[in-house]
Amino acid sequence: MSAVPQSGDEAVEVTAEDLPLYCPNPRMPLWSAHPRVFLDIATRGEVACPYCGTAYRLRPGTVLKGHH
Repeated sequence: MSAVPQSGDEAVEVTAEDLPLYCPNPRMPLWSAHPRVFLDIATRGEVACPYCGTAYRLRPGTVLKGHH
């Protein structure tokens, strides 16, 4: 996972290894910290943080164990 979207991207791509997903993520700079919030990305494959608006999406082809 990258802390912020790469150039030209609109969302941070995550994989199953990044779950459970939370924001701010470990790679974000300390100055951008806000209360930790866990995000449900399994339902739609994408989610935005309610605090900072950072968008996250599952990398194409990511398989989530325990989800259909």
